[in-house]
Amino acid sequence: MTEASPNSPTGPNFIPPTPPTSPPSPPPGAEAKPASAPEARPAQASPAPGRPMAGGPLSASQLIDQLARIEDKCSRIEDKYARSEALLTRVEDKVEGASSRMNEAARQSDLAALRTEVRAVSDRTKRLPGAGALVLTAIITAVVTVVLMIAVQRLHLDALIPQR
Repeated sequence: MTEASPNSPTGPNFIPPTPPTSPPSPPPGAEAKPASAPEARPAQASPAPGRPMAGGPLSASQLIDQLARIEDKCSRIEDKYARSEALLTRVEDKVEGASSRMNEAARQSDLAALRTEVRAVSDRTKRLPGAGALVLTAIITAVVTVVLMIAVQRLHLDALIPQR
């Protein structure tokens, strides 16, 4: 069982390539289609970029066809870009709104903490003695000091204090 041909029947070169054919030329007197209306795609595959087709240079109608397809793709890309930009703008607006709400909540939290602190200081200051109690304490202290000094002098307890 030897093969007679060098190419296997299942290999890439099983079907021989056909030379490309040029499109039929329009009849004289027929008007050419405008460049904005894309024509039907040719049945043959485009060559890889940088490699010329085996059939020769492209005709003007083929170049116009390619340009129309490129422009169509560019417009679709621009549309996608515009939709993406609009989506990002909406996301940015939502993030800004959430950020402002969080800042407001933080301010409210700060205000609540400040109110609590002021209330605690107020409670502590309410428990302090008033002006009348302080004056009364000062008078009592002065009277007790005078009475104790008189007692020390009468009982001659000043001799117990060491002198220099």
